[in-house]
Amino acid sequence: MAVAPLAIALTLFQLYTALFGTYTSLIQGAIHVGAAMGLIFLLYPARRGWSERPGMAWYDVVLAGAALWTNLYIVLNYERLITEAVIFGFTTLDYVVATLAILLILEGTRRCVGLPIVVLATAALAYGVFGPYMPIFPHAGFSWQRFSTETFFSSTSIFGTPIQVSSTFIYLFLFFGVLLIKTNIGRFFDNLAYAATGRFTGGTAKACVLSSGLQGTVSGSSVANTVSSGAFTIPMMKRAGFPPASAAAAEASSSTGGQLVPPVMGAAVFLMAEYTGIPYYEIIVLAIIPAALFYVGLFFGVHFEARRHGILGLPRSQLPAFGPLLRRLDLLLPLAVIVVLLFNGRSPANAALWGVLAAFLISLLRRDTRLSLSGTIKLLEDGARAALPVIAACASAGIVAGTVTKTGLGGKLAGGLLDLAQGNFLLILMLTMLACLILGMGLPTTANYVVTATVAAPVLVQFDMPLVAAHLFVFYFGILADITPPVCLAAYAGAGIAGSNPMRTGVDSVRLAAGGFIVPFVFAIEPAILLQDATFGTLVPLLATVLLGMMAISAGLAGHLLQDLNGFQRAALIAGGVVLVYPNLLVSLVGLAALVVIAFTQRLKRRR
Repeated sequence: MAVAPLAIALTLFQLYTALFGTYTSLIQGAIHVGAAMGLIFLLYPARRGWSERPGMAWYDVVLAGAALWTNLYIVLNYERLITEAVIFGFTTLDYVVATLAILLILEGTRRCVGLPIVVLATAALAYGVFGPYMPIFPHAGFSWQRFSTETFFSSTSIFGTPIQVSSTFIYLFLFFGVLLIKTNIGRFFDNLAYAATGRFTGGTAKACVLSSGLQGTVSGSSVANTVSSGAFTIPMMKRAGFPPASAAAAEASSSTGGQLVPPVMGAAVFLMAEYTGIPYYEIIVLAIIPAALFYVGLFFGVHFEARRHGILGLPRSQLPAFGPLLRRLDLLLPLAVIVVLLFNGRSPANAALWGVLAAFLISLLRRDTRLSLSGTIKLLEDGARAALPVIAACASAGIVAGTVTKTGLGGKLAGGLLDLAQGNFLLILMLTMLACLILGMGLPTTANYVVTATVAAPVLVQFDMPLVAAHLFVFYFGILADITPPVCLAAYAGAGIAGSNPMRTGVDSVRLAAGGFIVPFVFAIEPAILLQDATFGTLVPLLATVLLGMMAISAGLAGHLLQDLNGFQRAALIAGGVVLVYPNLLVSLVGLAALVVIAFTQRLKRRR
C-alpha cells in the first residue's frame, strides 16, 4: 500500500522532469532523495537477517515518514532557506531538520549499501567539525550548526554534483537497464554473445565476458550484474570444466569491467563530464580504446585458463543460431537511439528518455518481450527499487565531496602524496592506485568515482597528466576494487553462486583481469591511448606492444602458453609482458624477445 505508489511516483517524477524540464537543483534533489529514503526504510530492515520477517516494523514507518518530511521541508521553505536564512541565520528548527536528515541519510545508506561508505561519510563529518584537533591535516573547523546546514541546505554537499546527476541522468539510465531486463531484451545480448564465441576454446567463459560486459555498462553495479548474469553463466562454465573459483572470477571480472564500457559506463561518466567540464560524447570516445584493451586482456585470461584445463567450445547444437538473432537486430535500436542523440548534442537525460521510449515501443512488437499492463506498472516500481542504492550512495558520497571542498583536504592530501613520492611519477601512480583501491572498497560505481575524483585525481593533475587521463585512472582503480582482495564484493557475490572460496575467487579475478590493472598505467604514461596528440604512426605500434604484453602476462599468470609453463618461464613471460607494455619501442623489444623465445621453445617441445 505504501511502497508501490511511492516507487511509481518517484519514477513518474523522473520521467516527467526529463520530458518537461527539471526543477532547481535543491528542489529536484530533495524530492529525489526524500522519496528514495522513504522507500529504503520501508524496504530494508535495520538488520539484513530480518528481511524474511513478515510485516513492517513500526519504527521503520516512522523513519520513512521522517525522511520524507525532512526533504519536503526544503521544498516548502525553499525561498526562505536560500535568501533570509543565509542572510539572517537559520532557525533552531532548521538545525534540527538538517541534523535529523543527515542521520537518516547515513542510516538509510547503511541499510541498502553497506557500512564502508557510511564510515567514510561519518569520518568526513567529524573532520569538518573537529578540524583543529586533527593530528594530520588540521584546519580551522566549523560549528555543527553551520556545518549541518551547509551540508543539507546547500547544493554543494548532499545535494551536490552526485545527487544532481543522479536526479537527472543516472536514474533514467538505471531505469533503461531495468526495462531491458524486464522485457527480455537483455537476454538477446547473452544469446548474441554465445552465438559469436561459444564454439571457441573456453567458449562459455568468453561468452560470459562478452554478455556480462554488454549488460554491465547499463546496470550501474558490479555486484548486481554478477548476481543476475552469474546465475546463468557460472553454472554453464562449471559444466564446461572450469573450476568453481575460475568460473566465478570470470563472471565477476567481466561484470565489473562493464562499468568501464561506453556509452553508459555505470552512469559515472555523467559525473565525470560534470567534474572535468569535458563533453560527455568526447569522454565516451576517449574511453573506447582502454575499455577494449581491458576486455581483450580478459579474453586472453580466460583463453589461457581454458587451455590449461583443456576446455573446448560448445557444439553448435547447444548454441543459439545466428540466423534468428540477425532477424532481431532491431533490439539494438534503443542503444543506437541513445548514442545518436548524444552525438547530436542532446542532453544525456533527453537521450535516455528517448532510449526508454524506443525500448518500450520495440518490446511491444513481440510476444516474448511485450509487457502487460500489470507488468508495466511493476516496471515503474522496479525502476525505483533498482535506483535506491545508487541514490543513497550518491547522497553520502556528496557529504565526503562537500567536506573535502570546504576544508581544503584535497589539496593537503595531494601535497602529502607528492612529498611522499619525491617527484617520482611511477611511484605517485602506484600510491594513487593503492589509495583508489582502498577508497573504492565496498562503494557503488557512482559513489566510488565521486570519492576518488575528489581525493585522488587532483594529485595526478599536479603532475601535468591530462585531466581526462587523471580522472579515468582513478575511475578504473576505484572500480577494480570490486574484484581486488580483501574487500572484493563482486568476487564474493560470484563465489556465493559458484560455491567457491571467496578469497581464492578474488585472487583469480585479479589474475584474469590483469590487463585492467595495466591499462591505466599505459594511458597515464602515454596519453596517446586516449587519443591525446595521437597519430597513426604512434598509436598502432603502441597498441601492438600493449596487446602482446597483456597476452604474455595473462599466459604467465595462467601458467600456460602453448603448453604448461615451468616457474622460470612464467616469471620470464610476466616480466617480458611488463616490459612490452611499457610505452617505449626499444624497451618493448626486450619483452618481445622473451615472448618469442619461450613460444618457440614450447612449439619445438610440443612437436617432439
